[in-house]
Formats: sequence, C-alpha cells, structure tokens
Amino acid sequence: MPRISTASLIAALWLVPAALAGPAFAFVQLAETLDSAAAASVQHDAAGLSQDHIKEIFFDAARQGRDDLLDGLIRSGMKPDERDAKGYTALILAAYNGQAKTVDLLIQKGANPCATDAKGNSSLMGVAFKGETGIAQRLIAAHCDVNARNDAGQTALMMAAMFGRTDVVKMLLVNGANPELQDQAGNTAVKLAQQQVNPQMVTLLTEAVKGQ
Repeated sequence: MPRISTASLIAALWLVPAALAGPAFAFVQLAETLDSAAAASVQHDAAGLSQDHIKEIFFDAARQGRDDLLDGLIRSGMKPDERDAKGYTALILAAYNGQAKTVDLLIQKGANPCATDAKGNSSLMGVAFKGETGIAQRLIAAHCDVNARNDAGQTALMMAAMFGRTDVVKMLLVNGANPELQDQAGNTAVKLAQQQVNPQMVTLLTEAVKGQ
C-alpha cells in the first residue's frame, strides 16, 4: 500500500465536507509516514476527537464515497464491519447510497457484503429497494443469498417488486430468487406488485412463478 504524502493529507483536510473534517484517528496512525513537522500537525488535529466522532467520520465517508478516508481509517485499525447504532455497516451505507467503488473497496478490505442491520436488512435488500443494479450484481457475485429474509420475512425480490425495480427483479430471478416466498404478512412479490398497481411487474413475476 503506498504511503500517503504530506500534501495529500493537507489536501484531504481542506477538501472533505465539514461533517468529515479531521479524520484524526487515521491521521495519527499514519503520522509515521510523514516528516516530524507534519506528524506534529496531525497529532494536533487529533486533540479532542472521541471514538464515537471517529466512527461518525467513518460512516459518513462510506455514505459519500470518500474511499481515501475509509482506506486510512481501516489501515489505522477501524474494523471494516464496524456498526452504528442501527446496526448499519459502512458497506450497507455505501451500497444504499449508490457508492459502487466504495462497496468494492470495503469488500477488498474484508467487509462482509452480506451483513445485516438491526432489523435483518442486508445490503442486497437496500440496493434492490433503490434500484442499484450494478451494486446488486456485485453483491450477488460476492455470494450474498438472494432469498435471505429480514425480520419481517421480506426478501430483496419483494423490495424490488414493490418499488418497480424491473432490472433488479430480472437479475434476482436469473440468480435464483424465489418469487413464491411469503413475508410474515403473507405477501409474495406478486402480491406486493399488485398492491402497487404495477401490471408489468405482476406479469413478469407471474411468469416467473409459472416457470418454476
């Protein structure tokens, strides 16, 4: 892994949004790569930052696709699968916010692409809801279960069907998603599409059921 230059650190401090300013935990751990003057500056930036603040920086970086900050924080000791109060991992947040490159980085760094939040929702469910086809393909390629359920019994296919994400639905079906599964309320993907008055989706899923 290449060392981070003094100039790069200074640029990062100026360019990051206010919510992400001062990723001191990463900077302190990387200080050994700098000259003594730069290291002293980095130590100064670290003053007063709590571990909770550092975690907030980590999660905000995931949302905004700031791979430079994520990389520095992880190399400094932050766990790739660190969770926030709702059980979200950085990868879940990156996927939901359409940060495909960040998803790739986090997987490379050892993050679990199939981790779930406090309600059992996975990254794949989140991108199915948002219609992020490219990220969905990445997660499927990483062997995430297309038929996994959250605490309400809902699957990624149900979420994609409910919100009319046709491309994601087709991808999930090709990769083994079961259109006949029911959630805890007794809804199948077809029923959810019917509730949303989406005849094209109903036809697509009904044909998938017949083809099984």
